[in-house]
Amino acid sequence: MTLVRTSDTLALIHLTDQALRVRAVEAASTYDTDTLVQVTLAYMTSGSRKGARTSPKTLAAYRLAVRDFVPWAQRSGVQLLRPGRRDGGRYVAELQTRPTQARGRTGTLSAATVAQYVAGARALYRALRWAGATEAQPFEDAHVPPDPTPGIVKNPPYMREVDDVLGHCDARLAALLLLCAHAGLRVTEALNIRLGDLQGAQLTVHGKGGKVRRVPLGRRVRAALQDLPAASADGELFDWTYHQAQYRMRLAFRAAGHGPAWRGFHAARKHSGTRLYRATKDFTRVGLFLGHSSVDTTRRYVALEENDVQNEVEDF
Repeated sequence: MTLVRTSDTLALIHLTDQALRVRAVEAASTYDTDTLVQVTLAYMTSGSRKGARTSPKTLAAYRLAVRDFVPWAQRSGVQLLRPGRRDGGRYVAELQTRPTQARGRTGTLSAATVAQYVAGARALYRALRWAGATEAQPFEDAHVPPDPTPGIVKNPPYMREVDDVLGHCDARLAALLLLCAHAGLRVTEALNIRLGDLQGAQLTVHGKGGKVRRVPLGRRVRAALQDLPAASADGELFDWTYHQAQYRMRLAFRAAGHGPAWRGFHAARKHSGTRLYRATKDFTRVGLFLGHSSVDTTRRYVALEENDVQNEVEDF
């Protein structure tokens, strides 16, 4: 598999309209996956709504999706520039019945994975229209059924695991866990923190889409960060990639006897949202703390207690 270089994507952005169209048409006609990935990323970073602020995570997900869809289209006899009106639905159906390859899991691909792959394929066709290669929209009438199981049920927040695992972390790893579980940061936000972002009990966080927010830090988080030296010359607190951080945290969970409970860093962020909601009973304040633009998103981060309104209905 050929890696897609940033320079290749930038080169496509600066082509003339005619040259870009020729490149996209040729790539689609020959099922040139690498070039079609480049066209998709070029569109996402210069022609989409978020443009250059599109998150690296989204770009990586779409790259993976295009690399899945194009070979499938070739195997299935789909002409990328002139797809049939039912080809989008055929791809969705194939994904829904495809066996999962996730470690330790059985069954078919999850609804979230199917949705991610379809979103990437849709982005490819938006990119081809942007490049002037086709007006086809094979996914216009293709529907991805939502997962009936709420995300908070499938991936609930860590609760007692947090304190147990902290005892098996070194100072830097403990700070990372507290930033996610107590300060509510996304792990990518935490990994990008610099010493200059800390101002007393406040932390300046550079979030998704270039948004900046100020997050209050509790005393445990402040104590964890207080004497933590920079990990690099430019003041970064962490010099780990996401995968390096994940590997270290997985080992800490295992050492604490919670190896099977490891569900990624997002469950730590849900820990923060759940605890703050239980203290405030206010989704709006929790959403502002977590950096959500919609309260509907915040609801998916809070594990509500059963019979949460028992006292309120007692005297109905």
